[in-house]
Amino acid sequence: MEYSMPCIKLAFLLNARKSMKFISLCCLFLPLIASCSSQSAQNHFPETKSQAETITEKQILPGIYAMDSIVAALLGKRVALIANHTSLVDGTHAVDTLLGSGINVVKVFASEHGFRGDAPDGAHIGNTKDPKTGLPIVSLYGKNKKPTPEMLKDVDVIVFDIQDVGCRFYTFLSTMHYAMEAAAENGLEMVVLDRPNPNGFYVDGPVLDPKFKSFVGMHPIPVVYGMTLGECAKMINGEGWLKDGVTADLKVFECENYTHSSLYELPVKPSPNLPNMDAIYWYPSLCFLEGTDVSVGRGTPTPFTIIGEPGNKGGDFEFTPVSIENASTDPKHKGEVCVGYDLSGKLDFKNLPDTVQISWLVRMYNETDSKADFFRKDGYFDLLAGTDALRKALVAGKTANEIRAEWQKDLLDFKKIRVKYLIYAD
Repeated sequence: MEYSMPCIKLAFLLNARKSMKFISLCCLFLPLIASCSSQSAQNHFPETKSQAETITEKQILPGIYAMDSIVAALLGKRVALIANHTSLVDGTHAVDTLLGSGINVVKVFASEHGFRGDAPDGAHIGNTKDPKTGLPIVSLYGKNKKPTPEMLKDVDVIVFDIQDVGCRFYTFLSTMHYAMEAAAENGLEMVVLDRPNPNGFYVDGPVLDPKFKSFVGMHPIPVVYGMTLGECAKMINGEGWLKDGVTADLKVFECENYTHSSLYELPVKPSPNLPNMDAIYWYPSLCFLEGTDVSVGRGTPTPFTIIGEPGNKGGDFEFTPVSIENASTDPKHKGEVCVGYDLSGKLDFKNLPDTVQISWLVRMYNETDSKADFFRKDGYFDLLAGTDALRKALVAGKTANEIRAEWQKDLLDFKKIRVKYLIYAD
């Protein structure tokens, strides 16, 4: 598949996974696309399969496209918007769109990676001001991860509009949870402008044990939960997962023409180290390695599609992480040659795997030169896994199939909960 620089603001692909056929959307600006130069897949999102095919399905539209209904719901209210660089409608930021529609946006809350989406994972986000609108930007990834009553004293409604990737350890779900909790505690409305989940076509992975609750996993759900954030918000409310059992006054503006079997291709990268769809699809399987000595390619142009460590004994690929501004300023094994595997380009987008590829974690553990030093000493691996059972299974020498069998009962139990809150068909 050829890859090129995206030349339009939105690129959507629909895929009926059951028939395993791509249905590509024609682009409205064909001459402009033809003029774009070809770029490497490691840096950009792939273009649609065929720009000249006839449109046979309707475009998938995120919730923010229901602007008439949104304006009717927000007009005359003081709005705090939780947003980042993915909060777009027709290429225009949600802040500008809402202000231009007469909505009184009084402040913006910024999550992990910041308002512009250019801060590395885990980097402290400070308070600032949007130079274009003059609105205060208040960090929810610094001292406070939950809006305080002081932050909300001039607010009537919290609006959440951020693109997620459908993995428990991707922290935007936790940010939404705390926003819902703050809204409930302060008597505010909570609005979620829903967006499609690019990994929404399957449910898999270990279910979080509450003993391992953290900001990278707050709910008893599997690593890949097959739900949009709008559906998750309904589940959080319905299952009483907010503090002290409070419930938010919740309104979800739904996506149009989306199902969980749709292949939704993001128009912009959701965070600095998920630069393309390849990385987004590998992310649920490889992020466990963040809790180990293995590099997932941070500090290279292809994070989350290459894996390796200096002491690997079986790999056939080498890379050396370096500092990259606004992505990985101090990556794991910086300046060291890592040996491992290059997974980029190995996925068939017509037939994506619908399970967490735990075999790569098993392989890297078996090939390390020091099993005693494989897992981070701070317990981060267990927080990512949401359990200590996965680590113990690896140490015990269990195979990938044996490990997968261990989480099947919990997975079935979760699916019974999940189905109650689905907005979109599977």
